[in-house]
Amino acid sequence: MRIREVEISDDMIRLGQFLKLAGLAENGAHARELVEDGEVTVNGRVEVQRGKQLRNGDVVAIGPDKVRLVANA
Repeated sequence: MRIREVEISDDMIRLGQFLKLAGLAENGAHARELVEDGEVTVNGRVEVQRGKQLRNGDVVAIGPDKVRLVANA
């Protein structure tokens, strides 16, 4: 499975924001539901904090969809 890359202009982003930016969540409420339901993993571990700070190289996955954060700060 190929991992898609999504660039951000800062050095960090919150998980909920990244889910929306990467197209993994339709909106903030959807992002919250995905996280609360345990459907989101960060670097292979289930993440239950929507406000978790993501950094360059983190891989976020929902099911088979995987996205790597690329920070261009």
